[in-house]
Amino acid sequence: MTTTNAAPTDILLIRHGETAWNAERRLQGHLDIPLNDEGERQAALLAGALAAEPIDVLVASDLKRARQTAQAVADRRGLALAIEPALRERGYGGFEGLLYSEIEQRFPREFAAWQARDVDAQLPPGRNVGESFRAFFDRATGAILALAAAHPGQTIALVAHGGVLECAYRLALGLPLETPRDFKVYNASVNRFRFDPATRTLALRSWGEVDHLRPAVLDELP
Repeated sequence: MTTTNAAPTDILLIRHGETAWNAERRLQGHLDIPLNDEGERQAALLAGALAAEPIDVLVASDLKRARQTAQAVADRRGLALAIEPALRERGYGGFEGLLYSEIEQRFPREFAAWQARDVDAQLPPGRNVGESFRAFFDRATGAILALAAAHPGQTIALVAHGGVLECAYRLALGLPLETPRDFKVYNASVNRFRFDPATRTLALRSWGEVDHLRPAVLDELP
């Protein structure tokens, strides 16, 4: 009889720094919005905070806001940066590029289903294809688990998006997809998980680490 002796994988799951659209609550989805000045500062502070972390592998979503955030870490550490499109934010179809108030006005039926947590609801067509929340959850968690399984005994840093972090949190805690998101997902936050290869499960170890961003506020003091 054979048994698996693969070591667990530690995961640092990181949300990208702030963008101008984050600041004004405009939905980004797959639209490729860069970091704003605050986001670049957050990325630099994040890189400093992770300078001494034992990171073996660094992977980012292919969207610019995630790649820019990860590149700051890569440059500080001298790490190669791998790109994984499956770590993208959810595709929101016709919702993308709109403020929440504009979505409600333009797509009242689809907006109501979104707010009611209908996880199989289809989104209106737009520049990019929309995904149901269930389809997005399967894509995002599948990518995280595959990357973790590929690096047993290592620490991997994944730079992704708020929706991807939400999916990992739900998977680790066994939260139904239909329940409201009653937890914060912060820009440039570090969120720690451990993957067990024997059970292929994800465990949450730490959520919402943002102490490293405080110098951005202290710098502005007289």
